[in-house]
Amino acid sequence: MKRVLLLLGLAAVACGGPGLSPQERLTVNDAAIDALIAQMSLDEKVNMLHSKTNMSSAGVERLGIADMNYADGPFGIREEGQPNGFMSAGWTLDSATFFPTGSALAATWSEELAYKYGTGMGREARLRGKDVILGPAVNIQRLPVGGRTYEYLSEDPILSAALALGYTKGVQDQGTAVCIKHFAVNNQETNRGSVNVIIDERTLREIYLKPFERAVIEGGAMSVMPAYNKVNGDYCSENEHLLNEILRGEWGFKGFTVSDWGGTHSTMGAMLHGLNVQMTGSNYLGQPVIDSIATGALTEAMVDEKVRQILRVRMAVEAVPADVANTVMTSQPESQKIALEVAEKSIVLLKNEGVLPIKSDVRRIAVIGQNAMLKTQSGGMGAGVKALYEITPLEGIRKRAGSGVEVAYAPGYKNYPGFRWGPAPAVANPLEAAAIDEPADPGLLAEAVALAKEADIVLFFGGTNKSIETEGSDRKSIKLPCGQEELVKALREANPKLVSVLVSGGPTDLQVLEPESPAIVQAWWNGTEGGTALAEVLFGDIAPSGKLPFTFPMKLEDSPAFALGNFPDKNVGVDLFTLMFRPDVLAMSPAERQAFLASLPQPESHYTEESLVGYRWYDTKAVKPMYAFGHGLSYVDFEYGNVKAKTGRNSVNVKFTLKNCGDMPADEVVQVYVHRVDSAVEWPEKELKAFRRVTLKAGESRRVTLSIPLDELRYWDEAASAWTLEKGGLQILVGAASDDIRLKTEIKL
Repeated sequence: MKRVLLLLGLAAVACGGPGLSPQERLTVNDAAIDALIAQMSLDEKVNMLHSKTNMSSAGVERLGIADMNYADGPFGIREEGQPNGFMSAGWTLDSATFFPTGSALAATWSEELAYKYGTGMGREARLRGKDVILGPAVNIQRLPVGGRTYEYLSEDPILSAALALGYTKGVQDQGTAVCIKHFAVNNQETNRGSVNVIIDERTLREIYLKPFERAVIEGGAMSVMPAYNKVNGDYCSENEHLLNEILRGEWGFKGFTVSDWGGTHSTMGAMLHGLNVQMTGSNYLGQPVIDSIATGALTEAMVDEKVRQILRVRMAVEAVPADVANTVMTSQPESQKIALEVAEKSIVLLKNEGVLPIKSDVRRIAVIGQNAMLKTQSGGMGAGVKALYEITPLEGIRKRAGSGVEVAYAPGYKNYPGFRWGPAPAVANPLEAAAIDEPADPGLLAEAVALAKEADIVLFFGGTNKSIETEGSDRKSIKLPCGQEELVKALREANPKLVSVLVSGGPTDLQVLEPESPAIVQAWWNGTEGGTALAEVLFGDIAPSGKLPFTFPMKLEDSPAFALGNFPDKNVGVDLFTLMFRPDVLAMSPAERQAFLASLPQPESHYTEESLVGYRWYDTKAVKPMYAFGHGLSYVDFEYGNVKAKTGRNSVNVKFTLKNCGDMPADEVVQVYVHRVDSAVEWPEKELKAFRRVTLKAGESRRVTLSIPLDELRYWDEAASAWTLEKGGLQILVGAASDDIRLKTEIKL
């Protein structure tokens, strides 16, 4: 263990000298790198441009250049897989900490917690001998049904960018590189491998690139993963505008890019337009590169530059010796503590009519719903975690309630298994539904109602699961599955003291549940200590303080992409990732495979809502949501007052007073929005520009100061192809949510 700690300490030392930007620090070893490249054969150099195993790309052993080892993420270091696939290798020390998923982290609205989260991930990657974490995943949540909503952060670029920056710095301060993904505009899983996103430049810059931009420029992200999709006609893995003009040109990126698995499409496109490493396989960036150099279509100097960019990261990230890696359990107490803190701060109290916190005289608690005991560390397609442990909500409640309180459980509804790898179980599970819209099971409903009638309080656990919300597909709707709405109605009739706890990664349709439930809690997929954190909130040990990182629409059709008919796609093809494992596709020749891929649907996704994503749409179009962006209640009231704003040389500074009017300590996430007054440029009704989590003791009052950089008030002028600051009136809106503005003032820019 001492060797491991010594290694971590050495790896955490930042490379580079004083005065250099985070990206420029990667270039300090260029002279040594060039000397290494001069000693390498063409075969050795090209061998670095593609996968070696399913989770590594090659170094050059004879020159002491270690392989690059990748860790699937982004919410926990994935268990070790077999060299040529994702099946478990059956190791015993690769159980990791399951951190709350992306939407849960975003619900904390905390840059500090995002940084801590990154440090936990970075340390555990080092213990596993991993050099690069495939994360954070930071794409904007454009669709309520998005399959990766749980993995991504927010519908807002300012919030997403701040958290992406914190996560990136946290990981890389531990000596592990991030691979920020998926660059760019990966906002749907339907046809993700073939869809062509048609988007204007202003929207691209102001909304969808912001999280990547901060992570690269300020965070020094060492690696970037292009998305599967196309943007304005070109695949992201060979998109000149994204990879060369913006990423390397404007942002000064000095590291390397690695394709998503199966996301490389050609030799010339990848080589000329910004890709460094093909994952997985070598059919494009292997022998064909050597052949193209022989014909003069490519040059060896092009290969040298790509190798140089890879070696910059290899030298910045110290390789973990094989006899040091995987010698202790991956999950460590320090990381578990971070996971708990994130979970505690993420839980959102959506509604409370005096039912919560659970009163001290409660002696019988009825816990209804399979989501109270189902684990969320894995499931569906995509990254999962072999968690060392996971405290479920039921376990957390029973432990916190203690011996004097009876906690009875009933499954309440069947669970829809959704997508799963491999064959179905040999013996059917009687608690699994055959369809997602299967009605409530009469027997399970009757059992739950009987339990509810005898209880002092009913805790209903509904929502989705990791197989319903999954990479590779988008949900068809956001309705609660498997008769949950019918069950909630019956529970309310049986016992009016009802709390509904939603366990999901994204929003759900609450039109039926909301009027039936006096209290509603959004609990997320909240990691290793999720059940502990939830119990603390339900029993009032801590005040809830999470805020929604995306809008809960009244109904799905209200959301912008649906309202404008831009989604769902009319033609649905085969998922590109799954094609990597289909025997018939694996048996194809390169030419046959190319023809097959070309035959798949080639849909276009038009972003005609432009910048009106999420709350920007609802506010601008005056469409009332179920719960607004930034919404989240507490067990205390907060008083806002005495706002003042002033324009400085580089920022707008906003000051106001915040008071905790309750009898317990609590956090409030204060939010500053701006509204343009008499603007000649088209803007949303309001936009988030600053936020902060503030902790106050009972009765405490504090003066809060937030700064809005003037750069964040610019717009992308398409005619000038440049950022421009529009002068004029600016209304400053301070509040607790996008629909809960408490203070207003106005300034001139």
